[in-house]
Amino acid sequence: MMWLFEFYETEVIYLRIHRMSATFGKLSQRTLHLSDGLNIIQAPNETGKSTWCAFLLSILYGINSRERDRAGFIADKNRYAPWSGVAMSGRLDCRVGDNELTLLRETKRQTAPLGDFKAVRAGTMDEYPGLTGQNCGETLLGVSREVYERSAFIRQAGLPVTQDAGLEKRIAALITTGEEDTSYSEAAAALNKQLNRRRHNKTGRLPALELELSDAVRQLEALAGAEAQLVDHRRDLFHLTEQETELSRLLKLHDLWDAAKERRLLSEVESAAEDAEQTAANLRRRAEDTRLPENESIGRLRGAIVNLETVRKSVNAAMAEKDTAMKAGVKAETAVSESPFAGRTAEEAHRAAQNAPPIRPKTWWFSILLLAVGAGGTFLLSALNGEPYPLWALAAMGGVGFLSGVHAVFSRERGDRKKQSAYLATYGASSAEGLAALADDYAAACRRRDEAQNAVVKATATYDALYASLTSNEQGILLEVRRFAPAAFDIPAADAALRECAVRRRELSAAESAAEAARLRYETMRRQTPYRDPSAEEPSAPPSQSRENLNAELLSVKAALSAAQSAADRLTGQMTSLGGREALEAQTEQLRLQIDLLEGEYQSIALAMETLDDANAALQNRFSPLLGRRTAELFSALTDGAYSGVVLDRSFRLSAEPTGDTVWRDAGLLSTGAGDQLYLAARLAICELVLPDMDPPPLVLDDALANFDDSRCASALRLLKEEGKKRQLLLFTCHSREAAFFADDPEVSVQRLTNDPSEV
Repeated sequence: MMWLFEFYETEVIYLRIHRMSATFGKLSQRTLHLSDGLNIIQAPNETGKSTWCAFLLSILYGINSRERDRAGFIADKNRYAPWSGVAMSGRLDCRVGDNELTLLRETKRQTAPLGDFKAVRAGTMDEYPGLTGQNCGETLLGVSREVYERSAFIRQAGLPVTQDAGLEKRIAALITTGEEDTSYSEAAAALNKQLNRRRHNKTGRLPALELELSDAVRQLEALAGAEAQLVDHRRDLFHLTEQETELSRLLKLHDLWDAAKERRLLSEVESAAEDAEQTAANLRRRAEDTRLPENESIGRLRGAIVNLETVRKSVNAAMAEKDTAMKAGVKAETAVSESPFAGRTAEEAHRAAQNAPPIRPKTWWFSILLLAVGAGGTFLLSALNGEPYPLWALAAMGGVGFLSGVHAVFSRERGDRKKQSAYLATYGASSAEGLAALADDYAAACRRRDEAQNAVVKATATYDALYASLTSNEQGILLEVRRFAPAAFDIPAADAALRECAVRRRELSAAESAAEAARLRYETMRRQTPYRDPSAEEPSAPPSQSRENLNAELLSVKAALSAAQSAADRLTGQMTSLGGREALEAQTEQLRLQIDLLEGEYQSIALAMETLDDANAALQNRFSPLLGRRTAELFSALTDGAYSGVVLDRSFRLSAEPTGDTVWRDAGLLSTGAGDQLYLAARLAICELVLPDMDPPPLVLDDALANFDDSRCASALRLLKEEGKKRQLLLFTCHSREAAFFADDPEVSVQRLTNDPSEV
């Protein structure tokens, strides 16, 4: 097998970056100016160092819009979407050979970030020919994105060198034939894929064909048994079909017998319907002849009779109330006539009670006056006579006067009492208060008499109205009832006539309902009764077996028939799917030939893989020492001679040899800082090996020295400064020691970034 492919040499143009402007991730219209040689860009964490590195890759190679987020990974189109919400865009000003160019990328469709590309000559806006969004990075840098990321694009988290077919092809081309299309891993993968297609454990074409051959042999063996079983099933189908025919015939006789019974029953139902209709017609005709009222009229008149009883009870109650009122009136009138004030009004009785002679109150002042007059007169007489009377004479005269006054008071009171007693005696009262009470009783008796008379008038009016209504209603009912019952001259006779009419109406309604039900039953049975062919002969008796037994036996026979038919169909289908004995035998022979052919191919491919492994081992013997020696030189310089040797295999797995020690240390056993220094040396060696020697592309380091101590960091910086004399170099760092190291060195550009949005 040949491993050489045709190589087309193309012209490569390299670049130097002057300025980058980006709206990308957290960068919002931010600008970064760069110089030739080594550029130290110092910035604290979260100021956009890694974002600037990602932007440089994206402006050169574009963004893969088909990439999707997955667990633990965010696609670049989402990871670096501008935080401000505007569309992603960017600009890169650079020198390409003798030309000053401006690379522009914009986003016109949200699904294709940075998808719109333009390369123009600086100051003219004339498009630069040959550059597109797809080939820009590879044309300007001379390598694919995969090779550039695994060689000159160095991140702290990506220092280890990973195997890549593109990087492998380029290394192979540089140390062998110059052809950049040859890759051992791709060729080995292709051969292994072909080998696995033929056999890989229990998968592949060979196991599949062997399984098909085994199946074909089994099918041939099964075909003979299926043919014998098919004969048996067809014999069973014949016998079961005969049984089904006989059972169906007997069930048909049952159907004929049942149909004859249904027709006889239909005739009986028809006669019953005709009789019911005749009865209803007779009752309807009699009702018309006797002018039988409708149920509504009967109900209304009977309700009116019931109401008459209610009215009659009301009349009797009114009569009783009237009698009670009249008795109360007589009693009240008697009470008035028996009073001593009879014949007078209540006001006159009260005035008579008020006119009784009063008993004037005792006036003791008159006695005192007489006492004073007697004593004074005696004293005056004594004064006139000039001879004073003794005191006892004065007292005697005063006493006489006082007693005369008392006698006069009691005499007046007795006279008043005699007059009052004579006046009260005329009314049978013993006192003025008693007379007033008699007057009050008389006034109350007058009121009761008036109320009783009013009650009599009201009760009489109620009785007269109810009696008139009762009489009027009775006459109205009787007049209406005598239209169809002339003999009804009183209410009991009218009620009896109405009861008879209601009974006749119920009889007529029941007869009509019975006629309708009978006719409906007949019509229903007539529709359900099967048609009888006049030429068909009715059976004289049903079959001896019952319908239930025949149906059960028929179901069993049908189930057996269906099972036998299914089995026969299944066997026929199996035999048809097998394609017949000749087809199976031809298929078996063809499978054996294919297996023999694939076995030969499998052996040839296995031999080719052995040959490829030998060729790869020879190539590795040429490739590894070359890269290992240069890596060892750089690693020794970075570690101040602590390590003297480096080896690496085809998959870029590194091991280092300490100075003065013969035991190789795998990279995974080194400290974090020493491991990063080893991988940085390998990256720089790969850059020298795979990247163009003339005008090499820029080298980008993103915090690649973060784990270096100060001594080894200084060694690395001196090495990078020397590297910066051959190419543009961008070192992004979060530490200040790199900038401090080159603080007084005019050959190194040092700039510090912050989060200030106005920074340029």
